[in-house]
Amino acid sequence: MNKAFPAIRPYSTQTISVTAPHQLYVEQSGNPEGIAVLFVHGGPGVGTRPIDRCFFDPDKYRIILFDQRGSGQSTPHAALDDNNTDALVADIETLRNHLSIDRWVIFGGSWGSTLGLVYAQTYPERVLGLILRGVFLCRDEDIRWFYQHGASQVFPDYWSQYEQVIPLAERGDMLGAYYARLTGDNDFERMAAAKAWSVWEGRCATLRTNASLVEHFANPHLAMAMARIEAHFFINKAFLEPNQILNNCHRLKDIPGHIVHGRYDMICPVNQAFDLSKAWPEAQLSIIADAGHASGEPGTTDALIRATQSLAHQLNSESL
Repeated sequence: MNKAFPAIRPYSTQTISVTAPHQLYVEQSGNPEGIAVLFVHGGPGVGTRPIDRCFFDPDKYRIILFDQRGSGQSTPHAALDDNNTDALVADIETLRNHLSIDRWVIFGGSWGSTLGLVYAQTYPERVLGLILRGVFLCRDEDIRWFYQHGASQVFPDYWSQYEQVIPLAERGDMLGAYYARLTGDNDFERMAAAKAWSVWEGRCATLRTNASLVEHFANPHLAMAMARIEAHFFINKAFLEPNQILNNCHRLKDIPGHIVHGRYDMICPVNQAFDLSKAWPEAQLSIIADAGHASGEPGTTDALIRATQSLAHQLNSESL
């Protein structure tokens, strides 16, 4: 079974200005002459981590990580103004031009799969390949599953703690109730809501409980950005038209694709990956029998690295 590549350090870090006042943190590692690959993080709002560099052979790939608006080391932190899907797609294209990259591979998980798909459907001529994990289509039913009714039936103990932040009278619209608190003026309520929102997601992310991941999600800096930005996007239906991604899959037919999804993903149930594969039959679908949502679960990590290695071999063969 493939394991993550050893930790590496960036050879370049910088900040790129996009729409004021947003500035994006960007880093590069691996081989400057290798296949350019953009890691698109989840959330939205989660930001990148050093482990995200380790899905790629550093001898073969020029590995580019960036923190989306309001996330990670990008500033202003947790900002919602001018933070929407079209703006993030435009940021990716700005980044590509800034780095003088003609075409690149897009690697995204969870919300990163959403944004990666929308970018690829907008600029298919710029995409060498897509590797997607924990597919999130951002349809109404997909958002409702995790934030209103669905995962709550699988994790009633975790859900009970998640809903305690919200008065009983408001629990018929948990997303709306959380959004009101996360964008309100009460600092105590805002932080309590952010932590409860983020911990709920961390607890549900893996097939087997991962205490270190839950602790990571509970970090106040991460929790505030993740909760505020996710609630902002999801209450606005991710700024997408109904069924937008599946309706535009014909634009992906010439792009090599790999879809990796855990069988027991309780954040983004596997039907989303299956629906995507039906709309985009050219892509290879791998359902991991013993995994949930997180990229760090052994079977998922193995499949993702097999996908990056396979795609590198294909692209290098085509260039000969």
